[in-house]
Amino acid sequence: MAHDIVLKRIYQPAQPEDGARVLVDRLWPRGQPREALALTDWYRDASPSPTLRRQYHQQEISHFVFAARYRGELRDHPEHLVPLMRHARHGRLTLLTAARNIEASHLPELREALLKALRDEDAADLEPASPPCYAHLPQGPSRDEP
Repeated sequence: MAHDIVLKRIYQPAQPEDGARVLVDRLWPRGQPREALALTDWYRDASPSPTLRRQYHQQEISHFVFAARYRGELRDHPEHLVPLMRHARHGRLTLLTAARNIEASHLPELREALLKALRDEDAADLEPASPPCYAHLPQGPSRDEP
C-alpha cells in the first residue's frame, strides 16, 4: 500500500488536502498561535534529540553526520514512529517544521523512516501468524495399522 507523506514548512498556509498536519519539532515556531496553524498534533518525540539538534544548528557536525545519527535515534526508538504511522494509515500525513530549508532538515529522514516502518509492518501482516494447521487433511495410515 502506498502512503502519502508530504513535507511542508509550518509557515505555509493550511490546505484542505493536507490531511493530518503534525508539527515534528522540539521547539514551538516563533510568533505562531496554535489556533492559526490548524494542527492535528504537535509531536516532539520523533524529532531529533536536543543534543543532536544543537550540534547541527551550531555547525559542529555536517548534514551527513546529522542524518546518520538521526536515523540511529529513530532506529533505537521505533515506538516514536507509531503515532505518525497511525496518521499515515488514515490518509495523507503532512509533516511540518519551522526549518527554512526542508531538505536540509530532519523531515526527509523521518519520512523515509516512516515509509520503511509502514512497509515492514505491511510485509509482516502478509506472513502467517502461526504454522498452518493440517487437521482438515485426510490422515495417512496410523502406526497401529499393519
